[in-house]
Amino acid sequence: MIKILSLTLVFGLGILLGTFFFVGLWWTTQKLISSKHPMVLFSISLLLRMSVTLVGFYFIAHDHWFKLIVSLIGFLVARFFVMRFCTQDTSGSSSLIKEADHAS
Repeated sequence: MIKILSLTLVFGLGILLGTFFFVGLWWTTQKLISSKHPMVLFSISLLLRMSVTLVGFYFIAHDHWFKLIVSLIGFLVARFFVMRFCTQDTSGSSSLIKEADHAS
């Protein structure tokens, strides 16, 4: 019972790390267009996101490879949901498809 609770917590922490990483990536790409120094913004964002994520995985795993695998699965689940959330506009269609239609 305790092992299941522990793995559920690790999975949830993986989701939190993934949400932080991918929402940060989405925010960075949105700000790059209007930034005066896009390379500086991209570099700082990458360093911050990678540092927090790697330190998080280090403390989550704590010498247990199975916890690392479970947290990585949570990280990938968060990627899926963040991609769904960030590419949907209010009409329900994908913003990428809308932009491609507009370019034609």
